[in-house]
Amino acid sequence: MKAINATEFSRKPKIGMISLGCAKNLVDAEVMLGSVLQHGMEITSRAEDADVLVVNTCAFIDSAKEESIEAILEAHQQRGLNKRPYQKLIVSGCMSQRFARELHNELPEVDAFIGLDQICELGEIVEKVLGKRPTLDAERSTPNADGWTLDVGRSAFDVSDFAFTQKRPTYIPDYDTPRFRLTPAHSAYVKIAEGCNHPCSFCVIPQMRGKHRSRKPESVLAEIRALVGEGVREINLISQDTTYYGMDLWEAKAGPRQPVDSACGPTLVSLLREIQQIEGEFWVRLLYTHPAHWSDELIETIAECDKVARYIDIPLQHIDESMLGRMRRETSRAHIEDLINNLRAGIPGVTLRTTFIVGFPGETDAEFETLLEFIRRSRFERLGIFKYSQEEGSRAAKMPGQVPAKIKNSRYREAMAMQQSIAHDLAGKKIGSKLKLLVDQPHIARSEADAPDVDARVVLSEPAPVGEFIRRTVRGSRGYDLLA
Repeated sequence: MKAINATEFSRKPKIGMISLGCAKNLVDAEVMLGSVLQHGMEITSRAEDADVLVVNTCAFIDSAKEESIEAILEAHQQRGLNKRPYQKLIVSGCMSQRFARELHNELPEVDAFIGLDQICELGEIVEKVLGKRPTLDAERSTPNADGWTLDVGRSAFDVSDFAFTQKRPTYIPDYDTPRFRLTPAHSAYVKIAEGCNHPCSFCVIPQMRGKHRSRKPESVLAEIRALVGEGVREINLISQDTTYYGMDLWEAKAGPRQPVDSACGPTLVSLLREIQQIEGEFWVRLLYTHPAHWSDELIETIAECDKVARYIDIPLQHIDESMLGRMRRETSRAHIEDLINNLRAGIPGVTLRTTFIVGFPGETDAEFETLLEFIRRSRFERLGIFKYSQEEGSRAAKMPGQVPAKIKNSRYREAMAMQQSIAHDLAGKKIGSKLKLLVDQPHIARSEADAPDVDARVVLSEPAPVGEFIRRTVRGSRGYDLLA
């Protein structure tokens, strides 16, 4: 996707963005901002200065939905407190995609709702919401130098005309899609696919984001070449299921448990080998892989490509056989254990990051203990725990044996305490080693083992140039972080 420089434009209506949720949602926000710049508008980081404020929502779990609702209501309240009652409010993202009709009824404060297929059309939608035409009452409008008129009353269109959502998203960005990056200049997310084909019983993402659809390899490679040319040192590959990349492009349909196999068509393997050939100093990181699709070919490729970070993000969700079945994870305990052994044997020094869910319907004390024992034995370098969230529309929401919040909280604390001990021990063993680091701030860097925003940091005793690679010796540790 093509980056746009905001300084290329003169004063126009100002658009603000509040983006919540995951990195995939952040890329959507970047595409939306690219669209408004393409339409000759300005971007502002100050919500109070915006003529239109966009809240890009998340609806993955209940807490994310609550955060999104609070952000919408706070934005509405602030436009009153800041004496900007005519600021327009647009809601986008997963919650808007899934609940547009309900939100329209419950949140009349919102001027428009847009879905995931409309992210590249935000500029056009903003024009409609603002009303790019003169109004009859000049005292109730705010013209600017280029003929824009900000209609300060309620939009001349009925708000129901501004539900820009479709039931099943099909859109995916291309390499030349305008995009205004919100990440630091040296790090970028590249969305290689959209949607998901997996039937996990706890999840509603396929309902919100549609079926898996991969970008063409040449599109992804063109974007990465452009980013590296701009000085980006870290490429984070993201999608709902990164390991399934390309399989939907095969002539023969790939199954839900299909291992990566380049003989069948485009795959993550062939993409990584092409990325390896791109000139420049950078590393590429794999996020959101699924255990069902890993193959020996993929493991060998990562081991052989020195630009691919020795870091694997692979959400496992549970290890108990019965729990994996109820979660519809399409993998067995034996498969997972073999995969972990193969990853560590095949990629020396690899960092494994995973997540687990506690308190899933029907989870017994014995099943939770099985999970704890697996965590204790596997000693994951990076690990997160989610408390199960009963998502409306998911299969698991209707399952019997919903676990009380008190038990979920207790299991969460116990699992995280165990992981904290493991992480501190692993950090201590890094002391004395020399690491290649990417500098985020003069005194803050990250190693190959640390993805942005979710993992640990390396605190530097001596300042270093931001956005550059350096090598430092680890002198100590503090909590999850290293000192160098």
